[in-house]
Amino acid sequence: MNILSSSEHQTIESPEVLTLANDADPRTLDLNGVTRIDLQFPKFTDGRAYSQAFLLRRRLGFAGELRATGDVLIDQLVQMQRTGFDVAVLREGVDASAAQRQFERFDGFYQGSAVETQPHFAVGATPPSR
Repeated sequence: MNILSSSEHQTIESPEVLTLANDADPRTLDLNGVTRIDLQFPKFTDGRAYSQAFLLRRRLGFAGELRATGDVLIDQLVQMQRTGFDVAVLREGVDASAAQRQFERFDGFYQGSAVETQPHFAVGATPPSR
């Protein structure tokens, strides 16, 4: 996952880049030609953008960049990655150098995610012979 400080993020007005409010339904979007979608976290306690990201990745097959914007804190980064985000823009005042340590805390997960759909216990398993 790419981590950006708030000063590194640029809002782009373009048909290829969409900004989606966290109460919008991604299923209503025309994703043809879209390369990036900025999903908003107005408060760190509002997690609707996680559901939007998961829906965009798993059900709608969106392969472009999903960017988390707004009130993004470092303790949210692992869950953001697991639900399909590629980029997180940390809110102003959050130390980006501390963010990478979040990914070093966990070397694997038992459950599947939006990106790695197969659960850990099924990786490398061979189906039983009949």
